[in-house]
Amino acid sequence: MRDTRESRLLLVLLIAIAFALITVDIRGGEDSPVDGARQAAATVFGPIENGVSGAVDPIGNAVTAVRESGERHDRLAELERQNAALKAELGSDDRNRSRLTQLDKMLRIAGEGQYGIKGAQVIAIGAAQGFSWTITIDAGADDGIERDMTVLNSDGLVGRVTTVGPDTATVLLATDPDFTVGTRMEAGDELGFASGQGDRPLRVELLNGKAEVKKGDRLVTFGSQADKPFVPGVPVGIVSRVDPSGGDLTRTLYVTPYVGFSKLDIVGVVVRTPEKDPRDTVLPRKPEPTPAPTVTVTVTPSAPADGQYQQEQ
Repeated sequence: MRDTRESRLLLVLLIAIAFALITVDIRGGEDSPVDGARQAAATVFGPIENGVSGAVDPIGNAVTAVRESGERHDRLAELERQNAALKAELGSDDRNRSRLTQLDKMLRIAGEGQYGIKGAQVIAIGAAQGFSWTITIDAGADDGIERDMTVLNSDGLVGRVTTVGPDTATVLLATDPDFTVGTRMEAGDELGFASGQGDRPLRVELLNGKAEVKKGDRLVTFGSQADKPFVPGVPVGIVSRVDPSGGDLTRTLYVTPYVGFSKLDIVGVVVRTPEKDPRDTVLPRKPEPTPAPTVTVTVTPSAPADGQYQQEQ
């Protein structure tokens, strides 16, 4: 397209429309008028994301390369391809072992919290429908996934489901600036609200401005009415900093999440809520302090010199 006055006007108009849609979507919240378009996009592009995820599988590509080699190349080239395939398989085995470890730990969390979960795999990061911190998972309405379900992994709270297609769903991550969840301090009743801050720690506003909090304290989700969008008892994170209390009505904390959001792989969507609040039972065990070694020094008195002994006699 030539750089003409008409093309520049068209570009400005498209940018203005994009920002207008973003503003309407943010202000609309759950009743956003563009939510239908987002769901339609999930329906159309979800299977494509699934297909692309499978297409870049290193094991499949390596095995296919070996299978289709046939008579096209000499023996040396075939051996090189077989070697590459074996390396890919070994790498995949390591990855599969990591996934099994994640799944096993996540199932233990689900058992301790009495959560009924649907396992899923992250197949895309980021959102084609906006500028939010999101992931796409390979489970959707056909798997019983609904909007406003809690999402966790083997470490703790991941986020909540925002958009559902037949085979995929979009999850808003706890790090998103528009994300807010009710929290409760471990072994207490101090309640607050945690908000995402991108790649920075979560910001938590405790309702009690005089609450006694210290670095290293832990938080879990408080739970929502009817357990949507959040079930109670899911580990959130550890307090990394406490703002000095200045007599305000609330107190500000900064919390490092348990979840590593840059390496999400296996997650679980809570499809069945617990019958009762698990409180702190899902939190990981605190490491036991290592006792400091005790050193005992024994002093042996030295024998007196002969001359000194005789003089004393």
